[in-house]
Amino acid sequence: MRKNIYELLAPCHFGLEAVLKKEILDLGYEISKVEDGRVTFIGDDEAICRANVFLRTAERVLLKVGSFRASDFEELFQKTRDIPWEAYLPKDGRFWVAKASSIKSKLFSPSDIQSIMKKAMVERMKGQYGMAWFPETGSSYPLRVFLYKDMVTIGIDTSGDSLHKRGYRTLVGKAPITETLAAALIMLTPWNRDRILVDPFCGSGTFPIEAAMMAANIAPGMNRSFLAEDWKNLIPRKRWYETMDEAQELVDRKVKTDIQGYDLDKDMIKAARANAKRAGVDHMIHFQQRPVKDLSHPKKYGFLITNPPYGERLEEKEKLPALYRELGERFRALDSWSAYLITAYENAEADMGRKADKNRKIYNGMMKTYYYQFLGPKPPGKKAGNLI
Repeated sequence: MRKNIYELLAPCHFGLEAVLKKEILDLGYEISKVEDGRVTFIGDDEAICRANVFLRTAERVLLKVGSFRASDFEELFQKTRDIPWEAYLPKDGRFWVAKASSIKSKLFSPSDIQSIMKKAMVERMKGQYGMAWFPETGSSYPLRVFLYKDMVTIGIDTSGDSLHKRGYRTLVGKAPITETLAAALIMLTPWNRDRILVDPFCGSGTFPIEAAMMAANIAPGMNRSFLAEDWKNLIPRKRWYETMDEAQELVDRKVKTDIQGYDLDKDMIKAARANAKRAGVDHMIHFQQRPVKDLSHPKKYGFLITNPPYGERLEEKEKLPALYRELGERFRALDSWSAYLITAYENAEADMGRKADKNRKIYNGMMKTYYYQFLGPKPPGKKAGNLI
């Protein structure tokens, strides 16, 4: 049976497209386009399953169904109606435009875009299926639509819940970092499972847990479900079983690691341990209640990867200079270590007492943050890892 070949869209955090691109290439798929916050690649029905299960840094996987220029609502209606919706949506499918975003385009009202496109889809399907009314009692096919400079790109969401929802994190800290962002930031470092990793502000444990999942080769989507599992018209159920079997075979639970997470808040440490247990990596991480002033490690060439407090509240802001000074002192005492921290705090380098070797601007949601990279020496006789 000939497989259908699709264009698939994978949105990601702005500034981390190169990390996602490498992940997709490593899965064996061809990249067709890289844009701000999105990577497009070519794949079949199996690629939809594998991208959802294996990609650590994508926010979701969309099946691209069309792209066209539209500068008024009539044009949007006609061109949406021209898309062969019957090739994607069954007669009883539940379909709607779940999200429409518009940047620098003449059409900018999300609710109008959503209702006009839905009408156009119904018109097309009426003609194709010979039906005047659609029950919409079957599987869900939510659409996501992006307008940029009057170019409309339409994708059907195959993931459902955003892919950062791995299923292990039910308890979060005050300023949580998403699982997809944490994974991408780890991938921007040369860390690998043979090296030490410490997060001195671990909160609910996202950095240590994501690192441990990488070390044990646990696919991020192994413990959750996806919307497209119900798309029997497009993806045989067998494909999902095969993908999950592939993921299961790759897991190495016997791997030895030195991953540690510290936090001042004992409730956060409790939450981190519970999250790690759900992720199946609690045996790989040492969590402990410990202030940053007590940060130390006897071994060389380790990594600090962390998301320190930013000081969203005024009383917290006053404590930041002392906190970052303390972090800088403890980092200097760690012989040959590297440090990577994501923060919105502008004086991080000054208070730590060292200029970062590299600095990357990353948007964490709508917040502009910086990923400061303080590089230590490479261990003798070892090559650097997958630095992007």
